[in-house]
Formats: sequence, structure tokens, C-alpha cells
Amino acid sequence: MAVPYGVSSMVAPLRHVLVQRPTAAFGAAFANPANGYLRPVDLDVARKEHELFVELLASLGPAVHDLDADSPYTDQIYTYDPALVTDDGAILLRSGKAARRGEEELLANWFGRNEIPLIGHIEAPGSVDGGDVFWLRPDMPCVGRSLRTNQSGIDQLAPLLGEVHVFDVAYDAGPEACLHLMSVISMIADDLALVERGRLPAGLHSLLHDLGVRLIDVAPDEIATVATNVLAVEPGVVMTVAGNPQTRAAMEAAGVEVHEFAGDEIVINGTGGPTCLTRPVLRT
Repeated sequence: MAVPYGVSSMVAPLRHVLVQRPTAAFGAAFANPANGYLRPVDLDVARKEHELFVELLASLGPAVHDLDADSPYTDQIYTYDPALVTDDGAILLRSGKAARRGEEELLANWFGRNEIPLIGHIEAPGSVDGGDVFWLRPDMPCVGRSLRTNQSGIDQLAPLLGEVHVFDVAYDAGPEACLHLMSVISMIADDLALVERGRLPAGLHSLLHDLGVRLIDVAPDEIATVATNVLAVEPGVVMTVAGNPQTRAAMEAAGVEVHEFAGDEIVINGTGGPTCLTRPVLRT
């Protein structure tokens, strides 16, 4: 049966979303330092955290679909990165992290089974990670030129999205640390964003100001615990990993409804937040 699709917003009500449960490959992630995990993964804990994450997500309204792949890829749990879904269909990406290349084909199989058309595929030498792409407005896609997304990839992506706004992402701690554009901003509503202002590209800061978007600053000592990455289920309603009380308080003071989940393994250890754990398929 076909799954309805269409995404051109980070905050419109989330109706259908794709996730991937942790597999044995995720459990072995720490064995390869290039994966960037902080410590050995407790796979049993990770699976329980993911189960409860999905339950919370579903309780907030979206239909949650499981990719259900016995994936050999360490990072497949972070389904945001390998593909985009737009109002016209899906775009398969090519990760700037070599170990993630191939994940997009598992998503392509799911799209095919669910009658979601493929409208493009980033090809070598281009690279694009989903974490570098977000919609500020439906007609305003933003792309980060980063260590995972290069100019060739942006040149291939732009005709599929329309006019894109490109911002350079800081080198920061280098290729293994994986600083995406969305590492420093999460949209909460059309006029509200959670940001790490110190690494926010100056041009993006200026654009947010021009659009009248209010900014909530993440607590500096909660950056390492992925406080900046929150998932908007609808405008002003977000999911966030537990353990960042200052940032939660700042969001609530701005009128945001916040839902926490435990994520020591699936978020903190792998440094991928609730947005990373989801591939939105339909927002309306």
C-alpha cells in the first residue's frame, strides 16, 4: 500500500516518518574509531531506548514506519541522512562519510515498496548528508557546505530543490566529528529556532534575523549532550533527549511543549539527535 509523502518544512505536523531499529552493526560501532562513538555500545539498552523513543513519537501523532532492515551499516539508525523526501518524491544522497555509502539503497527499496517515486540520486564526486539540508520556509531550502557535503553535491541537489541558500559550516573538530548545518540549528516553529549561536553561520544568522525568527540559545555546557538537536512534531511541540535541563527550561520559557526521552546510547553515544533518528516522509 502506498504511503503518502511530501516534505517542505521542518515544523509542519509530522504525519508519516521512517525509523530504523538498532542492529548488531550499531552494537559494534565503537570497535572502529572512525565511527566516532564515545564508548562501547550497550545494544540491549540501545534497543530499549529506541523502542521507547518510537512509542513516544507515535503517541504524539505520526504514523511510524520501520525500515526493518538487517542493516550492516553502523549508522543506519540515523535515517535522516541517507535520503531526502520532498513534495515531488525522494532524493537518494551520497554521504560524505564513506562508511555510510550504501545506506541510501536500503531506503530506496523502502520507497519503492511504498510507491514513493525517486526523483534524483547524488552521484560521485558529489556528496550530501541529510544533516546539512533543512527547510527554513517551504520555498527556502538551506544547505550546509561542510566536510560531509561538497559543492558538487550541492550543484546536483539544487535543481531538485529549487533555489537553495548555501552556508559554510565550520571545520570545527575535523572529519571524524561530523559537524552538520543541523548540528547548530533546529527549527521549532516557522518563527522560532533553537541555535548554537557560536557556530551558526553568520549568513544564516542574518537570514533568520531578516525573517523575524526568534532564537533560543542552547546552554553551552549541554552542546556535547546533543541539546541543540530537537525534533518538531508540530509547530511548538518538540522531542528532545533527556539530560539537558537548562536548554529544556529555555524552550519552555519560550512557550515550547517539550517531550523528553532517554537516549544515552542512541543519541549521546552516537551524537545523533531525535531529528537524526527520523526520516520525515509526510508533513502537512
